[in-house]
Amino acid sequence: MKFKKPQTLQQIASILNIDFVGDKNFEILGINEIHVVEKGDIVFVDHPKYYDKALSSAATTVLINKKVACPEGKSLLISDDPFRDFNKITKHFNPFIASKVSISESAIIGQDTVIQPNVFIGNNVSIGKNCVIHPNVTIYDNSVIGNNVTIHANTVLGADAFYYKNRPTGFDKLISGGRVILEDNVDLGASCTIDKGVTGDTTIKEGTKIDNQVHVGHDTVIGKKCLIASQTGIAGCVIIEDDVTIWGQVGTNSGITIGKGAVILGQTGVTKSVPGGKSYFGTPISESREKLKEMAEIKRFLKDRKNI
Repeated sequence: MKFKKPQTLQQIASILNIDFVGDKNFEILGINEIHVVEKGDIVFVDHPKYYDKALSSAATTVLINKKVACPEGKSLLISDDPFRDFNKITKHFNPFIASKVSISESAIIGQDTVIQPNVFIGNNVSIGKNCVIHPNVTIYDNSVIGNNVTIHANTVLGADAFYYKNRPTGFDKLISGGRVILEDNVDLGASCTIDKGVTGDTTIKEGTKIDNQVHVGHDTVIGKKCLIASQTGIAGCVIIEDDVTIWGQVGTNSGITIGKGAVILGQTGVTKSVPGGKSYFGTPISESREKLKEMAEIKRFLKDRKNI
């Protein structure tokens, strides 16, 4: 999530009412999670196990719960609760604004786009030309939709990420400040849910077609010309490269990559990253021919035992 204008280290520290290490005029451009940070970003870390990863990341400001040596060219924000203060930054720069109308006045809707009854379109949404948005679709704030996109009934774009910190008092939610982006010629079936990024974008690229009742988690990137069948659940921070086919009732772990041109057969659990250009099946996942051979061998073994 980028700020509308650059902030200084001192300005951010003042918002949070915390101490800092570094030049008070050190420039900060936004906040991001560790896997998508860029120069100018703040990243937060609240466990010693991940200190080195955060401090050596591309982020140039680290929101951390211990005063440590500050790497050259970076700055620190010292917080007793970085998770809480990361949420404060999100709320300060991207506050929730309630809508009193079905289609926000700040929404941009392209020529020849059809909006069916009972659609909700939030603040600062952009929809391109020649789209069809069917009844009861909900499009949360800041979503970006390209040209020639079709979204079927009851689909939701931009719900919050499923991201919580377990505290003694209960689960504390990490506030989502990212977006959903659909590129040109994307089709979404009925009753899909596409969660927005925590700080970045959940992106579905050009020409991808998604069936009914598919869930796409936060910050996931789905490539061009992919086919994803019904009841598939894709976790957060997944990368699905171009030309991937995923059949029905597939589930994935978070943070994995499915390579270009891979085919994932139905009811597979994608427990790890897999290279492209191959067909996969089963849980845990393996190449489909190997898995089918294994199943045949087990069946033969059990039959032989029964005949002993």
